[in-house]
Amino acid sequence: MATVIAEPTFVLSDEILARCHERAPIYDRENRFFTEDFEELRDAGYLKMPVPKELGGMGMTLAQVAREQRRLAYYAPATATAINMHLYWVGAASNVWAGGDKSVEWLLRGAVEGNVYAAGHAEGGNDVPAMYSTTKAERVDGGYVFTGRKSFGSLSPVWTHLGMHGMVSNGHGLEGAQVVHAFMPRNSTNYTIKDTWDTLGMRATRSDDTLLEGVFVPDEFISRVLPVGFGGADPFIFSVFAWFLTGIGNIYYSIARRALDLTIESVKGKRSIAMSGHTMDHHPAVQMGIADMILQLEAIEPQLERTAEDWSNGVDHGANWMIKLLGTKCNAVEGAWKVVDTAFEVGGGFGIYKRNEMERLFRDARLGRIHPTNSAMTRELVAKTALGINPDEKPRWG
Repeated sequence: MATVIAEPTFVLSDEILARCHERAPIYDRENRFFTEDFEELRDAGYLKMPVPKELGGMGMTLAQVAREQRRLAYYAPATATAINMHLYWVGAASNVWAGGDKSVEWLLRGAVEGNVYAAGHAEGGNDVPAMYSTTKAERVDGGYVFTGRKSFGSLSPVWTHLGMHGMVSNGHGLEGAQVVHAFMPRNSTNYTIKDTWDTLGMRATRSDDTLLEGVFVPDEFISRVLPVGFGGADPFIFSVFAWFLTGIGNIYYSIARRALDLTIESVKGKRSIAMSGHTMDHHPAVQMGIADMILQLEAIEPQLERTAEDWSNGVDHGANWMIKLLGTKCNAVEGAWKVVDTAFEVGGGFGIYKRNEMERLFRDARLGRIHPTNSAMTRELVAKTALGINPDEKPRWG
């Protein structure tokens, strides 16, 4: 008897994806939040995909969510990027919940009730988000007070809780300091969302700055208090890295895949008078460029799949998880940029026009390499892990 392979079940219909694709250039051109996309995704249950079924979610693994994000990003990359900043919190909470740690169950129940969790990690002067902080956290009765400035706060118009962190110092610098991870409710006082988002790409995310001027967050919304540095990361924080990095890698892979498909379509329909009227897909240099793009993508997708599947299946890579997660994201975003850059050259000069989708994809793709961790930090951490060096060890010269 022949084996019957079931068709995959997707959360988003083709009709929803088509509407997201239609709106993407409008959001980009007007530099406004993806309100209509967000409402459709929320109504489809997209924001609670990782929540365990026992709590009212879909119970989807990292691998399953990553594939959904890949589908969405192919049509609306900025929408997928912003939603990733919510999904990584919910996904990380789901991972530790499944392992028996119920300390952040409130976050999961909140997601089912409609809470939206945003990213509040980026800070000026801090190139290692979440592990250290330039935001000051001070212990007071019933919670913590935070003072600082957060950048790249995706989902600024709609978040209900800003997932953020600050550092408590004992007056001796980093020695003995602690990082407090918190979720600031939107109805808190003493904070201001600054309208700063006017950027090269990913404009629909509306990732504005948030100025914290003595914001009190009660203990019920404090998820972790941990030692500074990578040595202080617990399973919840490490899961945040896994979901964030894998999600980002899949999004930028899809941008590159879209760029390839657009390029193939373009060169097949473009005739050359110098080639006796043949279409440009017969040009050897064009074929070389297309081949380079395909080979790059063929290397990225299996790594994305394997890393997400291994994480979802609980494969024990030990300390090498650092290499696998960072390597997956790095190879995806750097490879995706090469693909899109090549597509821009192979496709020809008309890609520079604002009305051409390639122009937007080119700008969006460039942002992949600035998402944490950046190239320098990735290579430092990968090398230190392979060499058995403490990632918190500071370089010593001379």
